Amino acid sequence: MRPKEILTAVALTATLAVSGCSTPDSTTDTTVADRPDSIVSLSPSATETLFAVGAGDQVVGVDSQSDYPENAPRTELSAYTPSLEAIVEYEPDLVIASDDIGGLVAALGAADVPVLLLPAATSIDDAYSQIEQVADAAGHPEEGETLVGDMRSRVDAAVAGVPAREATYFHELDSMLYTVASASFIGQIYGLFGLTSIADGAGSDYPQMSDEGVVAADPDFVFLADSQCCGVTVESVSDRPGWNTTTAVREGQVVVVDEDVSSRWGPRIADQVESVAAILEQN
Repeated sequence: MRPKEILTAVALTATLAVSGCSTPDSTTDTTVADRPDSIVSLSPSATETLFAVGAGDQVVGVDSQSDYPENAPRTELSAYTPSLEAIVEYEPDLVIASDDIGGLVAALGAADVPVLLLPAATSIDDAYSQIEQVADAAGHPEEGETLVGDMRSRVDAAVAGVPAREATYFHELDSMLYTVASASFIGQIYGLFGLTSIADGAGSDYPQMSDEGVVAADPDFVFLADSQCCGVTVESVSDRPGWNTTTAVREGQVVVVDEDVSSRWGPRIADQVESVAAILEQN
């Protein structure tokens, strides 16, 4: 997910809505009566999950931002300006989305198309729950449980392998200096290792900072999640006014991270945790 999109996604209402699916409790567990044969995913995280649990051959279309895995049937469908007409052309018997923009759920419900709506995860446990919900809806509940169990084991092993430390960080979402607070989904991953965001107390989980604010806070680490999208480099950060005085720059602890892996609440959460562990082992 590109930085702009995560800033959009985190503003979504933290609710789960399901239309056209049979479920005993739509806030915690979602099932579809039969295994769907034609799934449209309008969420990169859901797309990754579908393929990870073995439902890839049931996916007939994904949104234009679902770039992983490479064999996902990528289309021009947009998760942020969804077109009912474009979606129904794929004749889906399940649509998974991350936002109910423009009354998408009701419109698809009126067209007798089941919709699983999963807003941005607010915690790692929430992400695990969403993975299992996607797997259940796709008819792969056991695979979902196995995947989550494997992720939990990998996360626990990565965290246990690195001594916790008291350090601060600035996670850069884009060149406008939007970042994450410790309470955010991304921040909670860093928090597993004892790291604290310099943006805490800014009044938002995804606030915008200034050059002066970052320099004054003097982060121990700077994680760049905007190299792929925006061309930001370790060298360009060092050239910013005042940044060369920060601990992160002086000690060579400005690190490029994969913007998609670090931002999506799907199966690659474990990859991100292992990546942070590797960075801390080297610094």
